[in-house]
Amino acid sequence: MRWVKEYAKSRCRVICLYGGSGALAAAVFWLYRMPLEPAAYALALCLMLAAVAVAVDFRRYYRKAVDLERQMEAVKNGTEKLPDPSDGLEWRYQRLLGIARESRVEQVAMLVQDKAGVTDYFTLWAHQIKTPIAAMHLLLQQELSGPEEYYVQRRGVEAELFKIEQYVEMVLQYLRLNSGINDFVLKEYSLDAIICQAVRKYAPMFIRQGLSLQYEPVRPKAVTDEKWMVFVLEQVLSNAIKYTPAGCISIYLENGCLVVEDTGIGILPEDLPRVFDKGYTGYNGRSDKKASGIGLYLVKEVLNKLGHKIMMESKPGEGTRVKILF
Repeated sequence: MRWVKEYAKSRCRVICLYGGSGALAAAVFWLYRMPLEPAAYALALCLMLAAVAVAVDFRRYYRKAVDLERQMEAVKNGTEKLPDPSDGLEWRYQRLLGIARESRVEQVAMLVQDKAGVTDYFTLWAHQIKTPIAAMHLLLQQELSGPEEYYVQRRGVEAELFKIEQYVEMVLQYLRLNSGINDFVLKEYSLDAIICQAVRKYAPMFIRQGLSLQYEPVRPKAVTDEKWMVFVLEQVLSNAIKYTPAGCISIYLENGCLVVEDTGIGILPEDLPRVFDKGYTGYNGRSDKKASGIGLYLVKEVLNKLGHKIMMESKPGEGTRVKILF
């Protein structure tokens, strides 16, 4: 009974058309005073053909409806298979469902990949942040015999605390960048103001490692996002300081590009094309054993979103030049 109601509802227009055609034929026969016997015979044949057509159509409808209900259960196991389309309209509906399914599979795959990336990063981050925390514990457990040792201990704790702040800042920016929320505020900013913020933050690292800074005001302004550009310069300076045991770091303007140059250990030619890849640490990172391969990846992603470009030149043993084009 359920299927009959559903069929009648879906085919009500056709059924009404059949009934209306029969009533119209009967009215014409009556108006022309045709003999009752041939008129009734013709109407009976029409009704018989209509009944056969409805029966055949109902059978097709019933089989397809039952098959679709079975596929509803099969969807849960991923084994669904739609019945063959009976006309062009059904084919288009099935094609539409196929496209929607392919899109859903791609989205799920991207979500799984993103989740795996976040999990890997947080796993690495947790291991990284343990190192400065352990170092701080060791420093605080030392017995002090005078003001000089206290000063040394304090500077050591401050250095490790600075690393923790770096790791926390990086993970926050990583989450913001991958959250899909656009919090960029593009305005015209003084490059000197942005550079000074990054340099001021890393001044203790320059002093601690005995590195000199060569920087003269660059004057020009640029349309960018101040917060994100400070983060970019901090990451570039962090790498420069990390891989420059001695010498200097220079910041200057060259042909419209902001250049951060160091006299550090440099980068191998085979590593240079991949330094901005996510998770890639290269020879220097593997030697350092603390590199995450995330810093320069975030730098590249941020600059792409801001519409800026970044280039890197390096020679092993001679240093590295990072160029940012606004």
